[in-house]
Amino acid sequence: MTARPEFPPLLSGKLVGARVDPFDKARADVLTGEVEPGLVHYSEAQDVLRTAVTLAPEQALQDAVGAIVAVQLGLADALGALAPPEVAVHFDWPSGLRVNGAACGGFRAAASTTDPLAEPDWLIAGIEVPLLATGDGGDTPERTSLHAEGCVELTATDLVESWSRHMLVWIHTYLSDGFAPLHEAWRGKCRGIGEDVTSPAAGLFVGLDERGGMLLRRGADTRLIPLTEMLEET
Repeated sequence: MTARPEFPPLLSGKLVGARVDPFDKARADVLTGEVEPGLVHYSEAQDVLRTAVTLAPEQALQDAVGAIVAVQLGLADALGALAPPEVAVHFDWPSGLRVNGAACGGFRAAASTTDPLAEPDWLIAGIEVPLLATGDGGDTPERTSLHAEGCVELTATDLVESWSRHMLVWIHTYLSDGFAPLHEAWRGKCRGIGEDVTSPAAGLFVGLDERGGMLLRRGADTRLIPLTEMLEET
């Protein structure tokens, strides 16, 4: 990054080297007690946005993962504010990002527990979005970068600043109004609803449950895949 981003109140930043993954660094730091809630690790790399925010939920994990949706919606709003108006942003459940229909990075998440009924000590949500294409874009038309989609003046600093502000708005909405507003907004950007899918399992993607889980129908049976399934092992 050419300049340090400015974060809104309640958030602070920690710069990591271009070769360091902020998500992995946040997990390492939180395990040693070096992270306060609201800390955003972000990379100095200029060709890709890599960032991770550490949160301290005060609810069971099955509900706390709603904060991950706030992180995702914050990025979508940031791109909506900074990208050209013709740029369309959508999600692949549970962690993929698409720009103008092509894959363009995505999200990661981890928590101190995998028990959906336990209250986690911490929850980390990470973002990785390529700004510049790697190699010949014609060789991988199913993948793209922000610059390839017309966001040529957008920098990682611009994006992490805007994302952090929009994310806080969604987190405030979540805490004050519950998950329903996030559910509605996220569902409107979720690809594949009403269609047959193969990932994370095969079936008809009929919708989202009240906590953002995937409802997947096969024959007469409907299966719930909870959003907590996207959490990585610590």
